[in-house]
Amino acid sequence: MTDADDLRRRTAELLAAHPPATTQRLEFLRARFDAGLAWVHFPRGLGGLDAPRSLQAVVDAELEAAGAPDNDPGRIGIGLGMAAPTILRFGTDEQKQRFLRPLWTGEEVWCQLFSEPGAGSDLAALATRAVREDGGEAGSGGDWIVDGQKVWTSSAHLARWAILIARTDPGVPKHRGISYFVCDMTDPGVEVRPLRQITGEAEFNEVFLTGVRIPDAHRLGAVGEGWKVAQTTLMNERVAIGGARIPREGGMIGVAAADWRARPELRTHDLHQRLLKLWVEAEVARLTGERLRQQLTKGQPGPEGSGMKLAFARLAQEISGWEVEFLAEDGLTYDDWTMRRPDGVDFTGREAGYRYLRAKGNSIEGGTSEVLLNIVAERVLGLPPEPRTDKDVAWKDLPR
Repeated sequence: MTDADDLRRRTAELLAAHPPATTQRLEFLRARFDAGLAWVHFPRGLGGLDAPRSLQAVVDAELEAAGAPDNDPGRIGIGLGMAAPTILRFGTDEQKQRFLRPLWTGEEVWCQLFSEPGAGSDLAALATRAVREDGGEAGSGGDWIVDGQKVWTSSAHLARWAILIARTDPGVPKHRGISYFVCDMTDPGVEVRPLRQITGEAEFNEVFLTGVRIPDAHRLGAVGEGWKVAQTTLMNERVAIGGARIPREGGMIGVAAADWRARPELRTHDLHQRLLKLWVEAEVARLTGERLRQQLTKGQPGPEGSGMKLAFARLAQEISGWEVEFLAEDGLTYDDWTMRRPDGVDFTGREAGYRYLRAKGNSIEGGTSEVLLNIVAERVLGLPPEPRTDKDVAWKDLPR
């Protein structure tokens, strides 16, 4: 049984063999993965030691104190938070060996090809088609030919690989005719176009797929069971967005509190009361996220992550709105409207105007707040589901 002392010993051995001050960054990250110290709860040989997830903090603290490089999680968040747990649960041994190491080290960036222009909130209505080239059965080795369009794809302009869901059987109800694939973003049939946002930047993209060839060996899960696989991705996505570990008074509430302390001339009683309320709600959300992470040590994430993502979106929008109001004319400044394609989102390193504008997307990305409210109502609170008249209708017969 791996315990905290064992992990400290292993970490010390890694640091002795690969001193951070003299070891090239990628070499160190590869060595850390091979030592099982990347994500300790993963299996041995796949970056882990079959240890409790809670012990990851022991390794991270030792490496941070030694000045070891990290894998730039903000840049590769989709791979870490969504692709990796899905590959671990549904991938073959070959897929795990091929994808997990370069995913964790950041050598290969991932994106998520799920949403479509006609299938956002109702993701199961997706129309992107994947057709077996030779008409063979699963496991026959034939390639899949994919055609369609995806939208709101973060990091598609950086990505080497994508997790993709596509319709493989239009003759069955929409949730049952979907399969899940790993798509090569360098395929000549993949076209990535920027989507410029209200911030002026284009971290999102739309992706057009024309005759994209995907080998059957890059399918995750059984044919027609892509919705089941996708649920693992979506549940982990919501935990990754809403349940990230932050210190007390960290994140956006920390920025707002710092503004309050630095600008006493702008204070009013009403703004003070609102800030106190937001501070308490942010702390409740932080502690709830800690409890959720502890629950994750016992299994896969459940619908509770939807509640965390809901809270994150609401708080981000309310805190950023408070900050712009508090700073008055200074809150309206914006550094640069130049069209850029950034590597990630920086909620705390930019000015208040950026935070206010970028937070508007929080209630859309990673599952709209309206959809997540339904999930919480039905799967957490046990309320009756809404009527669904299309549940047993073949996808090809649905009105569009």
